Amino acid sequence: MTAIELSIAERKAIRAEAHHLDPVVMIGGDGLTPAVRKEADAALNAHGLIKIRVLGDDRTAREAMYLELADALNAAPIQHIGKLLVLWRPKPEKTRGEDEDRKPGPREYKVIKNSSRGGQRPEVKRVRVLGNQRLTSGGLVKKSKPKQKSVKKRAV
Repeated sequence: MTAIELSIAERKAIRAEAHHLDPVVMIGGDGLTPAVRKEADAALNAHGLIKIRVLGDDRTAREAMYLELADALNAAPIQHIGKLLVLWRPKPEKTRGEDEDRKPGPREYKVIKNSSRGGQRPEVKRVRVLGNQRLTSGGLVKKSKPKQKSVKKRAV
């Protein structure tokens, strides 16, 4: 039996999500080959919920492929309708390594300029400042100058 057991309500909700999907894996006349298994595994890792189209006419062979794929990939069999098979497996969490060379991203600032005439509302602008830019006191965005290093530190 498969590793993932779903209740009827969960299966029904997943089937509704799969309704609009197109098949991402096709099983041809050669049947369930290792290449098809590998492609289905990659699609399950990427999408979590996939449709598979079987091009053969034999219904019992399709059912056997359906159950064999579900067992081999540790996926839950959701639906087998005609020549379409629907499989679901929770997507694995993607882990990102910390990049120490990464610089800070753009920052948003709100610049308020008071009117030269009294009694009018101040002008409010949103300004995006990139990592190599700075915001002047007048509200202008200027490119930052490189930091100067002392002659003694450059020699070392």
